[in-house]
Amino acid sequence: MNFAMPDFMLVLPEMFVLGMACAILVIDLFLKQEQRNFTYLLSQATLVGALVLTLLLENGTVRSTFGGMFVLDTMGTVLKAFIYGITFMVFAYSRPYLAERDMYKGEYYVLGLFAVLGMMVMVSAHSFLVIYLGLELLSLSLYALVAFNRDDRLAAEAAMKYFILGAIASGMLLYGMSMLYGVSQSLDILEVSSFVLRSGADMSMPLIFGLVFVVIGLAFKLGAVPFHMWVPDVYHGAPTSVTLLLGTAPKIAAFAMIMRLLVEGLGGLHADWGDMFTVLAVLSLAVGNVVAIAQSNIKRMLAYSTISHVGFLLLGLLAGTLEGYTAAMFYTIVYAITAAGGFGMIMLLSRKGFEAENIDDFKGLNDRSPWLAFMMLLIMFSMAGVPPTVGFYAKVAVLQAVVQVDMVWLAAYAVIFSIIGAFYYLRVVKVMYFDKAEDEAELKPGLGVQLIMGANGLSMLALGIMPGLLMSVCVAAIAP
Repeated sequence: MNFAMPDFMLVLPEMFVLGMACAILVIDLFLKQEQRNFTYLLSQATLVGALVLTLLLENGTVRSTFGGMFVLDTMGTVLKAFIYGITFMVFAYSRPYLAERDMYKGEYYVLGLFAVLGMMVMVSAHSFLVIYLGLELLSLSLYALVAFNRDDRLAAEAAMKYFILGAIASGMLLYGMSMLYGVSQSLDILEVSSFVLRSGADMSMPLIFGLVFVVIGLAFKLGAVPFHMWVPDVYHGAPTSVTLLLGTAPKIAAFAMIMRLLVEGLGGLHADWGDMFTVLAVLSLAVGNVVAIAQSNIKRMLAYSTISHVGFLLLGLLAGTLEGYTAAMFYTIVYAITAAGGFGMIMLLSRKGFEAENIDDFKGLNDRSPWLAFMMLLIMFSMAGVPPTVGFYAKVAVLQAVVQVDMVWLAAYAVIFSIIGAFYYLRVVKVMYFDKAEDEAELKPGLGVQLIMGANGLSMLALGIMPGLLMSVCVAAIAP
């Protein structure tokens, strides 16, 4: 195994984030509360620096290091860039929210950066072992963040549920990987793929069971039905700043994990895991959209909305074509950006002693702040798939990929439940524009947060009018 300097150059962004996270952890110990902004600025600078290093290393070729366990390709570069950008927004939205609740501590940013590092490892991993290490680094950081508000009983309960169910999911995934290792005698994804192709129709029972356990583990991490039971409780119980992180960037890392494990590693078994994804997608679209209608808490509503969006993500993947994978990547990125705006808006409307967690808290928002109401309208329209927002184009791209593989019934099913799901998004728009405000408190978001929210909301419109910009990036990332 060659550990020469050129090998380490390929992991420079990961080394940079790790070094900065450790440095910020130590520096924060010596800062007073009024100096905490320095921790925030260092964290944001870390994300910007990692983005610059990642882009500098991209040259359009596929390179690997550490004996093939770590791969650097265009897909990894694009996904990492969006992880940095979305996490940057998360940190910016969270700062005033945390400061008002006496939770403005360096641990939030340090754990956030370690979560980013875990996502980076997942995106570039090309070995079962490295994928699992990245996943556990991400998961452990998120477990701690969910329980970040130690005085909140609901947050502690959510963290316990997340930890227990997350551990079960990790165990299933690890068990599936161990069975695949047992039959293929390798942890390397390329070698496992070669073994599966050589096996052909002669699939052994351990190989089938390994695949099933891997799919179950991935479904747990994504929150697909029937492995979704943790999603609404964790989204509701966690502080909104943590829910914002939990519901955005990790979805991109989960997409990368599926691409590495199933598409690149077990692509020869697509007919088998594609059938499993069909069942998961059908259930997720139905349960997510129907149950969301009954929710009065907007965080729980967005949690069930996430489940329905996972259904759409799975539709693109089960198509098994270049167009399907591209549409799934496009959909994942669009959803992460949209969810960042949705949860960010909840934090903007909250204040010390008051959490704007109920749909009724958005009543009369247009009278209080027409600009914020318009941004939330664009976000809700994008989630619902209303043209000309980018969410409409994302859904169309996935449906086209499904139709191209002659699964018209599945596309029609998805359209029906998308129409059903539009109800609960439009209900938020209705209360903002047609109901009288119950809360007359003045909204005073900082200029920086307003600018980011404006860019976040308007991107829904800009990418919807010119979807080719992002789609061309996704095509370049997925194309062999």
